[in-house]
Amino acid sequence: METSELLKRVRRLEIKTKALTNNIFAGEYHSAFKGRGMSFAEVREYQLGDDVRDIDWNVTARMNRPYVKVFEEERELTVMLVVDVSDSGQFGTLGRTHRELAAEIGATLAFSALQNNDKVGALFFSEGVEKFIPPGKGRRHVLYIVRELLNFTPQGRRTNLAAAMEYLTRVMTKRTISFVMSDFLDTRPFNRELEVACRKHDLIGLRLYDPRVAQLPDVGFIRVVDAETGHEQYIDTSSRALRDYQHRQWEQSQQQLTALFRRSGGGFEAIATDSDFVKPLIHLFSQRGR
Repeated sequence: METSELLKRVRRLEIKTKALTNNIFAGEYHSAFKGRGMSFAEVREYQLGDDVRDIDWNVTARMNRPYVKVFEEERELTVMLVVDVSDSGQFGTLGRTHRELAAEIGATLAFSALQNNDKVGALFFSEGVEKFIPPGKGRRHVLYIVRELLNFTPQGRRTNLAAAMEYLTRVMTKRTISFVMSDFLDTRPFNRELEVACRKHDLIGLRLYDPRVAQLPDVGFIRVVDAETGHEQYIDTSSRALRDYQHRQWEQSQQQLTALFRRSGGGFEAIATDSDFVKPLIHLFSQRGR
């Protein structure tokens, strides 16, 4: 992509996602993700209804009237965007590709972190870890991540979620809020690595999918190609049995992923490429806020 075109796309995405951040996610993001604890802020005079356990007895003795300690939430968080950049991310028949959807969601989360003065970093993976951007602050840092979301070219073609989870667990020594954006179509097992990552981090899986993968359309014979292996074959989509089988396989994988994240203590949401990702994210945030 030409530099001028890339800059235009970055700017358009910044305008769109910052508007979402300011108008929609301002409260949801803050309430969904809590700080690490409470820190002392100041003392003030006791007011009716204050908890007597918060009385500062040293100040009370000096001032001859009761004073209480006031605490505030330690807000600074670290957000990690863990993005699947394997070749299957280029798939999309309606609206946009997986990668384009990941860029929009990632930019929205990054600008939400920026607005709340949180750190944000990124990890791109395919067969292995392709690129790691350490967490940082500031608009320039966020725009760098957005550029990479839009324009990063991976070396590998296939998906290895286990390698990504293992790397995240090893390199991020402190707890993070990590959003894993992928289609989760991986032939390798990754349950153990995901469970370990969930124990160390606040991990949320966002499954990005094309609706025609979940439900095949009836369009007769078509040629399908596996983007990651290159395997191709012709299938007859007019077969009701084939379409039903494909849908059952999709539903089964959804149920398995939902159960895996729930069992591991993580969050999970599936988002279609032709849908508005705002509603699923707000639903996810509101659940976590409760």
